[in-house]
Amino acid sequence: MIIRAVDENDRDEWARMRSHLCSSPDLQEIDDWYEAANAGGTTMVGVAVLVADRGDGSLAGFVEIGSRPYAEGCATSPVAYLEGWYVDPDDRRDGLGAKLIEAAEAWALSHDYREIASDTVLENKTSLAAHLALGYEEVERQVCLKKRLQ
Repeated sequence: MIIRAVDENDRDEWARMRSHLCSSPDLQEIDDWYEAANAGGTTMVGVAVLVADRGDGSLAGFVEIGSRPYAEGCATSPVAYLEGWYVDPDDRRDGLGAKLIEAAEAWALSHDYREIASDTVLENKTSLAAHLALGYEEVERQVCLKKRLQ
């Protein structure tokens, strides 16, 4: 399995995997990520998308790295941020997720970031355990709220 930057041939596989993170992946968002990561687009600054390539035209996982001016618990700015991380179920538990995160961290260091952060929903105990196993520390728990104004 090779970890590499996303390319134009990965759109369908990337969308397939993203559909496991959100119920209906926004193809325009995928196009924006791709443009920003590969074509110097201006919609997002300081981003990368790395994929795990099986070598047969299919992908086994991805990690999306963004840049945020602030992240909870971080002392530096900007902060590299794990915006999305996914590994197909049949490829889990063999270190592929760790390899994707190691590649994301290497990308962040090579772009002069000093910290990398992430988040997960409170119910996703698998994600929390994976982050902790890779050396991330929990810094805050939060509940997000909204109210529609009329």
